[in-house]
Amino acid sequence: MPVLPRIAEYADELTAIRRDFHQHPEIGFEEVRTSAKVAELLKSWGVDEVHTGIGKTGVVGIIYGKKPGRSIGLRADMDALPMDELTNLPYASKNPGRFHGCGHDGHTTMLLGAARYLAETRNFAGRAVVIFQPAEEGLGGARAMLTDGLFEKFPCDEVYGIHNNPLAEPNKVGVKPGTAMAGASFFDITVQGVGSHGAMPHQARDPIVVATSLVQNLQTIVSRNVEPLKPAVLSVTQIHSGSAYNVVPDKAAIAGTIRYFDDGVKELIHNRVRQLCAGFAQSYGVEVSVDIREIFSVLVNDEACSKAYLEAAADIVGEENISETNDLMTGSEDFADMLKAVPGAYCTLGHKGTVPLHNPAFIFDDDMLPVGASIMARIVERRLPL
Repeated sequence: MPVLPRIAEYADELTAIRRDFHQHPEIGFEEVRTSAKVAELLKSWGVDEVHTGIGKTGVVGIIYGKKPGRSIGLRADMDALPMDELTNLPYASKNPGRFHGCGHDGHTTMLLGAARYLAETRNFAGRAVVIFQPAEEGLGGARAMLTDGLFEKFPCDEVYGIHNNPLAEPNKVGVKPGTAMAGASFFDITVQGVGSHGAMPHQARDPIVVATSLVQNLQTIVSRNVEPLKPAVLSVTQIHSGSAYNVVPDKAAIAGTIRYFDDGVKELIHNRVRQLCAGFAQSYGVEVSVDIREIFSVLVNDEACSKAYLEAAADIVGEENISETNDLMTGSEDFADMLKAVPGAYCTLGHKGTVPLHNPAFIFDDDMLPVGASIMARIVERRLPL
């Protein structure tokens, strides 16, 4: 079947909702306006229960089917990125330094579209639990909802998520069963040296020399310590030091990210970062402090749920547009934490566009809204048959 006919009837309304979210982006745990609008819409469409304040700004809706049965969770993220938008769209962000550059405004809208359809039709046996999550972009929104008792208060037998993909052909749905997306850690390293006049560097213990040498050595961890058949990434993404041309500063800061698909690899890299920092501190006679934080778990899709997700997607986009991929993604997604608690799967849906995610010129394709909404509604109907 194509896009579900009822969802197609209100596709224009979904576009208007998505563009409203786009104009008013809010970053993690600040989604006050967004979550209020989500709750208001769910109530107006007859969703049976609407709960707010889950994980600070998260929203959960409960929709009951025509008969009792199991519970299926559907999840979307709501937060924007802390960056400026450079699209010149008529509905561009009105909030400086805030931009829906990852498509979360679309994810939220697709789930709203699915919730409206399920509340109207109720052609399933059991419960649909629609989960609108805050703070996906590295701030721990999924963990916050779980800490608030998400699946204790609203039990789910399975849970499903979706992400737009501007680098895939429109309406192409992909799922990687098993290990699919990388876990991620963030690190901050501070080198505390001794400053001096720039003309008298012998009086200093130059933190810039230490920091730049340390950056080069950090790159050897993946190439020389991690087994070649176990993918990993270590990227230094920030270096900050100094404030004048003629001053050797007393401090330098380094920050970056680590990606991995294996917890053993994670521990190895964390340990090697700390060992290198300790060695540099002793060698140069400076203090080097290290803070490493695990931000995202490795995302693992349940095999059976992955197959079921593709079958549901095939009902909407056709067998020719679904694929089971073997490709790992070094990007991370905190839906992984929900999948550690409840079996489920996470798929990608292609759409028009050539600009990648997290780019200030990224443009979401509104044509995919009814497609994504239909896929999410269909997985409920398939997994909870009457």
